[in-house]
Amino acid sequence: MLKIEVKTFKELSTQQLYDLLQLRSEVFVVEQDCVYQDIDGKDQKALHILGYKDEQLVAYTRLFQPGDYFKEASIGRVVVKEEKRQYKYGYDIMKASIEAVKDHYNETKIKISAQTYLKRFYNNLEFREVGEEYLEDGIPHIGMIRS
Repeated sequence: MLKIEVKTFKELSTQQLYDLLQLRSEVFVVEQDCVYQDIDGKDQKALHILGYKDEQLVAYTRLFQPGDYFKEASIGRVVVKEEKRQYKYGYDIMKASIEAVKDHYNETKIKISAQTYLKRFYNNLEFREVGEEYLEDGIPHIGMIRS
């Protein structure tokens, strides 16, 4: 089981910020071979969900209240360290994120922009597709909503 921490941008330590940016870069830029601007000026508004195993950051998401990213509350930058994926930490970090949206924003409706290949993963967490597939940074995505 992951040890979960929920932090605002200001509450993040320098080390935590470094670790989360390193993890995001490791997966979204290097592993997925996608050149894009990860540091997008939105982290300051986000709530950061950090998932630790044995003191190592292995899973992460960031949350936005309604209106800050989409009209609905949202979860983004969902990431699990490649060598830790077999432990299903993606479900742990997403369940913690869904709870945090409820606890911090008093919202149950959540919108995400999901990489299309992860559709079934998100379906298992009660997200449903909305709209057409689209390309984001060269990777197929689909909008999904959880009510």
